Amino acid sequence: MSFRELHRNLKLRIGVGFFQRFFDIMLVPLMVIHFSRLYGPATAGLMTLVVAVATVGCNLVGGHLSDVYGRRRVLMAGEIGVFLSYVGLALVNSPLLHSGPATYALYLSAACMAGLALPANEAMIVDVSTPESRTAVYTINYWVINVAFMLGSLVGGFFYEGYFFQLLTAAAIATGGIFLVTFLALSETAPPEAARNPRGVRPALRGYLTVARDRVFLRLVLAALLVWSVEVQISSYLAVRLGSDFPEQQLALGFWQVTVDGVNVLGILRAVNTLLVVICGLWVGKLLGRLDERLRLVAGVVIFTAGYMAWALGDNAWLMITAAVVVTLGELMNQPVNQTLVAALVPADARTKYMAAYGLHVRLGYMVGSLSVILGSVVDSWVMALLYAAFGAAAILLYLQLFRIQDARAAAGQPKAEAGA
Repeated sequence: MSFRELHRNLKLRIGVGFFQRFFDIMLVPLMVIHFSRLYGPATAGLMTLVVAVATVGCNLVGGHLSDVYGRRRVLMAGEIGVFLSYVGLALVNSPLLHSGPATYALYLSAACMAGLALPANEAMIVDVSTPESRTAVYTINYWVINVAFMLGSLVGGFFYEGYFFQLLTAAAIATGGIFLVTFLALSETAPPEAARNPRGVRPALRGYLTVARDRVFLRLVLAALLVWSVEVQISSYLAVRLGSDFPEQQLALGFWQVTVDGVNVLGILRAVNTLLVVICGLWVGKLLGRLDERLRLVAGVVIFTAGYMAWALGDNAWLMITAAVVVTLGELMNQPVNQTLVAALVPADARTKYMAAYGLHVRLGYMVGSLSVILGSVVDSWVMALLYAAFGAAAILLYLQLFRIQDARAAAGQPKAEAGA
């Protein structure tokens, strides 16, 4: 499936998602640096932790509101909130005015409003795609996100010093444009039965309690958490290991040699991973689309985990770069199929609640990454590699169970995308 064949709403959301992720990747690290310079690293860490917790709460609220009032209304509310927050951020960091507390309050507002809109955006992608097309849709979306990641990182890194106000102004203009696209061109996609969902705080709490009791969905979240807990190691334990234990060495590229240390290698691994996804993502996605989805996901997790185990144990730069290619292949194999499986196993009438709850695995994974730094300080690297293997094996067992549940529902004649808990 090509981009031109997608539903109009899908094209718009994928295009809008590029700019949202571009500015998110560009600005979030810069805001952490900005607060660190203003208030010190410890205080900045606490401030960003508050933002992360508040965003989780807004995700859950957004999930409920999207199931009750529809996707479009919640998207518009979230996007106008983000736009106004960035306008304020540009004003309080302009040549005429500088305010640290106002910057933080407006940054918190922007993060919360983006978190409010996120479940509606994810649910809309599921609403207007079919079970047969979702793997291709998520492959395209995954590629677009990585392009935004690469470009946003470069722009933010090169233009933070001396151009912070201009970056915030550009973000304000772009988010204003995103709101206009949603307002003028996006149609409602929520299924008719969603309008019958009860409103209010108590129904919302009951709805999320129902989600928490859904054992099938909890397996989905746990499987995703296990895989994500391995993936975040590149930003946690592996970053520490490379920075402290990786031996300095010569990296030969033909007639050119350069001396690299662990920090240099970490940057190379990130660059290789992102560039491979950008360059090969769509082509590899089409090639892998011929594989059985079950085989593709399981093999992807195996390959992905093996690459991370090599990163945990390796002390040779070329071995680490080769492992980066392996990790990327594993990502391209399993990520789109995993998202397709999630879309198939959540009930349509509470889709955004489920999507909001599913997103919690990302925050929990970051906590696992923090704990892995502590664990890695007292155990050998081979123990960490075995831990990655255990996470990968457990995720595969859970995914195989979920595929069997999906098959049983299909055999019983229950529509996949509308299957309840």
